[in-house]
Amino acid sequence: MALIVAARFETFEAAKAAAISLMNAGISSDALHTFYVNPAGTHDAFPGGGDSVADPGSEGGQYGAVGGAAIFGLLGAGIGMAVTYSFGVSALFIAGGAGIGAYVGSLLGAVYKLGRAHPERSRAQSRLAQEHEGRPSGVMLAVHVEADQVERVSVLLRDAGGVEVERARGQWRDGQWQDFDPLISPNLEVKP
Repeated sequence: MALIVAARFETFEAAKAAAISLMNAGISSDALHTFYVNPAGTHDAFPGGGDSVADPGSEGGQYGAVGGAAIFGLLGAGIGMAVTYSFGVSALFIAGGAGIGAYVGSLLGAVYKLGRAHPERSRAQSRLAQEHEGRPSGVMLAVHVEADQVERVSVLLRDAGGVEVERARGQWRDGQWQDFDPLISPNLEVKP
């Protein structure tokens, strides 16, 4: 695994100026990789789009849908029975009432459950969420360094206007940080 020092910049021009100062300090252009990190939620990490398997706000919605379908399905079947008994019409009203009740109930149950407040996260859940909250959008300048260059490159990036200077280990191939993951929060350096 390669040792990488990276920083975020607001514009490509600022990252380019930092890259020039790094090259003037003796860093090879092959050791520099500039790229853009999209805003959270737009990385399309999953086939359906987005950065996570499910929307965290939808937690528990399936239980509300099933519960609502059961309750309103029974209510609809009861209304269908009453109509059948009162008017002597086809028993099809029982099935129709149950179906319509189940459909409407599933929608109402899901909406009701989703609108409710969710319990607080545990410490472990909060820590996991923080580790995978990702990073802010912006232009990243990554530098492949040797161990003796880390401090000097960090200072140069910070002096050039880089924020969130981080150290990482990753695959560096063909002048690029190949396994960069925007969904993992950076391992930020402590400012001196």
